[in-house]
Amino acid sequence: MIEVFLPFWGDPALLRAAVASVQAQTDPDWTLVVVDDHYPDASVAEFFAGLGDDRITYVRNETNLGITDNYRRCLELASGEWMVFFGCDDLMLPTYVATVKAAIASAPAGVDIVSPGAKVIDGTGADADPLVDRVKQRLFAPRLAGPRVLAGEELAVSVLRGNWTYWPSLAFRVEPVRRQGFIDGFPLVQDLALLVDLALAGSGMLVLPDVVFAYRRHAASASSTTVADGGRFQGERDYFAIAAERCARAGWPRATRAARVHLASRLYAVTQLPGALLARSWGSARTLTRHAVRTR
Repeated sequence: MIEVFLPFWGDPALLRAAVASVQAQTDPDWTLVVVDDHYPDASVAEFFAGLGDDRITYVRNETNLGITDNYRRCLELASGEWMVFFGCDDLMLPTYVATVKAAIASAPAGVDIVSPGAKVIDGTGADADPLVDRVKQRLFAPRLAGPRVLAGEELAVSVLRGNWTYWPSLAFRVEPVRRQGFIDGFPLVQDLALLVDLALAGSGMLVLPDVVFAYRRHAASASSTTVADGGRFQGERDYFAIAAERCARAGWPRATRAARVHLASRLYAVTQLPGALLARSWGSARTLTRHAVRTR
């Protein structure tokens, strides 16, 4: 059984599409829990009240918790062995659950994360290939001839150089995530922080070549908004300093260096700089420039 958790704050139409993609799975061995972070639209609750699917549970937070605390709420509600933090604007392709379940069944000891292949779509659902994803997949993602396990310092180095994973596509063993928890103060790099903490704790990741997920990259997302104003990079720089310290304490020199250099993050800042300059957003331009040239 795969427990799919969907922390919701966003476009109700994209949410409905995300839910439909779970219902369309070829393997019915799943449950879906939608955790509405007090989104101000009554139509969301009405949609789930009329859905008539007992595999789907709708929970509405009494107040808006924010990104990190809503992840914690999902983790608190988990009752099975494996869970997914599904994106409210993303899509599972029909064989996602079947592929992840088969991977879990055959995974070697120590694997606590499954990372299936993902494609990128735009706001309309059309296939997309933006620069950031071309860089992630061609420069930083591991080369795969088949399933591959990354663990220890190798896993930490891989994601710290450039986080090529797509967070909503990842499946996690629940107990290791509970032991590590989520770091406060870094809502938009929670995925990277958790992966590094799990690597430090001894967890491995099984990486699959099978493309069974569609990650939506569009201008309205939280990460895209903070990229535009430079805020994401300030948070990333602060987090990389913490990661470097933790990896140094673990005796991982390559991972320490990867955190200090954070190459992909700095390259991404460079690609955003022309837009900030054209928009005459001088504060954002300064933030992007500092992030691009500084390694500490």
